[in-house]
Amino acid sequence: MSQATAGGLKGGYPDYMRESIAKVEATRAQRLKDGSPKAMTADQREEVLQAWHPDYKADKKRALSVGPSKGELMPHEVADLFEAYPVIDPKVIDLSSPDIETQVLILGGGGAASVAALFAHEEGIPAEDILMITKLRHGDCNSVMAQGGIQAADRAPDSPAIHYLDVLGGGHYTNNPDLVKALVNDGPLMIDWHEKLGALYDKVDGEYLEAHGGGTSRMRMHSAKDYTGMELMRVIRDEVRNVGIPVIEFVPAVELLLDEGGRAAGALLYNLETEEYIVVKANATVLATGGFGRLHIQGFPTTNHYGATADGLIMAYRAGVRVIDMDSVQYHPTGVAYPAAILGQLATEKLRNQGAEPVNIEGESFVYPLEPRDVEAAAIIRECYGHEKGITTPSGIRGVWLDTPMIDAIHGKGTLKSRLAAMWMMWSRHGIDITVDPALVFPTLHYQNGGVEIDANGCTAVPGLFAGGEVAGGVHGKNRLMGNSLLDYNVFGRRAGIAAAHWAKANAAKAPTLKHIDAFTDDLTSAGIEPSRKAPMILPNYRREEVLDRRLEILT
Repeated sequence: MSQATAGGLKGGYPDYMRESIAKVEATRAQRLKDGSPKAMTADQREEVLQAWHPDYKADKKRALSVGPSKGELMPHEVADLFEAYPVIDPKVIDLSSPDIETQVLILGGGGAASVAALFAHEEGIPAEDILMITKLRHGDCNSVMAQGGIQAADRAPDSPAIHYLDVLGGGHYTNNPDLVKALVNDGPLMIDWHEKLGALYDKVDGEYLEAHGGGTSRMRMHSAKDYTGMELMRVIRDEVRNVGIPVIEFVPAVELLLDEGGRAAGALLYNLETEEYIVVKANATVLATGGFGRLHIQGFPTTNHYGATADGLIMAYRAGVRVIDMDSVQYHPTGVAYPAAILGQLATEKLRNQGAEPVNIEGESFVYPLEPRDVEAAAIIRECYGHEKGITTPSGIRGVWLDTPMIDAIHGKGTLKSRLAAMWMMWSRHGIDITVDPALVFPTLHYQNGGVEIDANGCTAVPGLFAGGEVAGGVHGKNRLMGNSLLDYNVFGRRAGIAAAHWAKANAAKAPTLKHIDAFTDDLTSAGIEPSRKAPMILPNYRREEVLDRRLEILT
């Protein structure tokens, strides 16, 4: 009987995996004594990236043939949406009498959108003159799913300058320096703001409990156990409700509106329930629609929420905004490889900064646990497919062990369940106790490193259009470090909200048009692109054809 089809379960794992788990247990004491492998040199990192990281597969990308970033490389799955026709016919949309008029329109329902709304209000825009719209519910977002923590250099021997160097190094020195400067300088400010809102960060004797992340030279990771994103969204979302900012749910934007002068003038929305279009005229528009994880680049599973389908990127691009670093995708090194019911879900980097070590089928450690994420992911892929030392699951997925029992061995019994309660619960629901057995992991699609081009205040090339959070590029370069995504959405959500408020007070929106959509469609036609492909996607479709064939047809 093959390894992948052997029957029986013990402690949540198939019996055939127990031989490998025994080797992990047998080598644990020596690995604890010897310590983890050393961090790679710069040359070693480049070698493993070039050979094994998915970003370095040239045949998996292509250059865009149309638009303001024509020639920009990006994955085929993303390019298919950029090179797609609108889902609407501008000729049948009546823009003469907008359904809603507001000062600041915020597209998105996650962290960046909520922070932008709050700081637009702080800058003097009345709550009733701000409108948030989201295609799912307020808080259905990647922000709420983040686990490990948020970076901020708020005490010696750390400093924003050291944080700045870490971010540049992690991004392979391709980041926009102005954006990185804003990110690190505003870090302590955002932590203080969270405290004032009531966020419960981990503390010891009144001081923040801080830890390392992959690629960091100082311990600056602030956390709320292993549900930091949920804790931050709890207080931020509550504050949006408390100040009375309106939120319309299940109504995604399908196109941005511009005036005759090319300035942002609002958005065209689509009500998922009534299937009606809604025209919103706005003085300023903030794009905070998140990333593209649900495109499953190169077939990878993803940690991302259901709505992460690149809608904001597509709308901004058609309006004339450039995109940058779209050739770079972050694959989190440790996504769940088994059980299949939670395939691809996040096994937070905090497991590794607390001492869990990646080991192969023989129980051998093979990589420093806190390499930058792209390097760590590439090393795990190499171990599984180059060295052939991965563990194969019943569904054919390969993975390596994350030796989670090391956490209690290092810090004392009960530490894992105390500091990483969400992780323990995620596996325990499937009969696996990660304080006793290791967890099987493999890289999973996690973050969109690139995005729309912004300046340090969140301004795009379109006057009156601002952006923040994962939809924007330039902050992280070609690779994001752990904890900088939560910081990113806070810093640039705040800056975009402030800039949008200033613009909205000084500029009244003029009559909206969709002429830019006509112009973009003409470019697609000239490039010979078939009109069958439509975007934005709005929601992913996981129904297979054989399932669709069994649909009940309503006869009239």
